[in-house]
This record gives sequence, structure tokens and C-alpha cells, in this order.
Amino acid sequence: MKRLIFLSSLFLLCVSPLRPQTPESGSVADIDGNIYRTVIIGQYEWMAENLRTTSYCNGLKITGITDSIAWQHLTIGAFCWYHNDEGHAKTWGALYNWYAVNTGRLCPDGWRVPSDEEWKLLEGNTDSRYGMGDPVWDTSGGRGTDAGLILKNRSGWDSGGNGKDGVGFSALPGGERCSNGRFFVGGKSGFWWSSTASGESTGWYRNMIYGLDDIYRNTHPKWMGFSVRCMRDKQ
Repeated sequence: MKRLIFLSSLFLLCVSPLRPQTPESGSVADIDGNIYRTVIIGQYEWMAENLRTTSYCNGLKITGITDSIAWQHLTIGAFCWYHNDEGHAKTWGALYNWYAVNTGRLCPDGWRVPSDEEWKLLEGNTDSRYGMGDPVWDTSGGRGTDAGLILKNRSGWDSGGNGKDGVGFSALPGGERCSNGRFFVGGKSGFWWSSTASGESTGWYRNMIYGLDDIYRNTHPKWMGFSVRCMRDKQ
């Protein structure tokens, strides 16, 4: 009888679908006191929200710019809120130019803005077809099969563009501040800087778009305003 019960239990284990594991999560605070959810993905711990600090980690204030003309001519670190509306801060975070990223002081102590290579590792850790080290991640434009779908949040994207949030990254469409100082595609598209320059006046970034499941990799002028995620080595 005991043997029958054991075999029955074993059969149920074999045929029952495995539930997806809940991502390992934590939290981190920036120097302004904002608290961010974090998630372990592969060998790194990532913020699961966009950065919204208005201060560098050494306490110095980041220059806030509302004027479109002034934004176009910046060569120093700066931030803004989408449409200059701080009401977007909690959901979409702030938009930073690459010069702020390049200070190395944008993230909390012990954290950093991911490099282009570290973004590739995140993508390879996430996509269901192309793993880490696949040459597809070295290309520009839309890459991968469903990494964007898996990284996007389950809500908050316009036009039915929500994702699966399969690893807890919870990407949201914070839009961008263009090189002409105008704001664009908030709710429909998210842009995130890497810390890697691609030239004297350009840097590598990532882009997720509503309705598309892949992730775009390209370069843009350093004065563009994009979202930022911070990360660190898994502790």
C-alpha cells in the first residue's frame, strides 16, 4: 500500500507543471532617500525601477533643466522629468543625459550604470532563443526573440504593449527627451543608457517599444534624455 502511495505521488510530481520561480528580490536607497525594488538576474542585482535621484551619490545636486533650448547645448550632467512634470517621477523616474551617467556618481554607492556588455548579458539571460554570448547581441537595431517582452512590466504600456515581466525587471515606458529638447513617446517606449560611449558625442543605449518583443541597441547623442537602471554584482 505504501509503495502504491509513493508511486502515485511520484507520478503526480512528474506530470504536474512546474511553477515559475519567484525572482529573488531586495531593495536599495539612493542618497535622496528614494527606495527602489531590486531583483537578481543571473550574476547581477538590478534595480526593478527607473532611477529618480536628483543628487549624485556624493551629495552634489544634479543640474535640472526644463528649457528645451538649454537642453540641446548641454555638455554637463543634467536631468529632467518627462514633460517637466515631477508627477511622473515615481512611475517613470527621471531622464538623464549621458554626461550625468559618465560622472560615475549617478547610482548609489556600490552600484553602477550597466555597460553595453552588461546589457548584453541581461538580454542573453532573458531571451528564450539567444543565450549569453550569442553574436546576435553584438548587432545593432532590434535583436533577440522575446527578451523585451519578458523584461517589460505587465501593465503601464500603451496600445496593448504590456509584457510578461518574467524576471522581475518591470521595464516601463518613460519616453525620452530628444536632442532638440522635446519630449517623445512616453507610455509607448522606454530608453535606457549604458555607461559605454560609442564615439566622442554618442553613447550606447537600449530601447523597448510597445507592440514589439525584441530589444533595440543603438547609439544616440550624449545630450539625449533617457531613463537609467543601476546594477551591481550579486552579493
